Amino acid sequence: MTAQTHPVDHELIEAAEHMARTRCRGDNHTVAAAARARDGRIVTAVNAYHFTGGPCAELVVIGAAAAQGAYELDTIVAVGDRDRGVVPPCGRCRQALLDYFPTLKVIVGKDDRIRTVQIADLLPESYVWADHQLDAE
Repeated sequence: MTAQTHPVDHELIEAAEHMARTRCRGDNHTVAAAARARDGRIVTAVNAYHFTGGPCAELVVIGAAAAQGAYELDTIVAVGDRDRGVVPPCGRCRQALLDYFPTLKVIVGKDDRIRTVQIADLLPESYVWADHQLDAE
């Protein structure tokens, strides 16, 4: 099975790279994320590393988007500080992103292999939290 790819949002990558260059400092903030809301806005954030498992940049951007009234995200990307480029979401983030935004697109890959794929393609045979919740009725 080959995952369908979508156009790459280079403006989103540039926003995350700018955030990584200007806001990532030391060991506490090493990854930046940018997400495009359905209304076109770009929301950015950085991770909050802590040895107890502080949140990744992708999870922080979900909260930052909600704080700005953007509850529907279309595409997300994370980049590492020190010009490390695009960083794929970790397993925990993949699951959270799928649960929050089942149709979300994620930018992944390196250099000339940058591509945009559906979040579900990054988590095949995934557990879908909503499918296992009791009906509110």
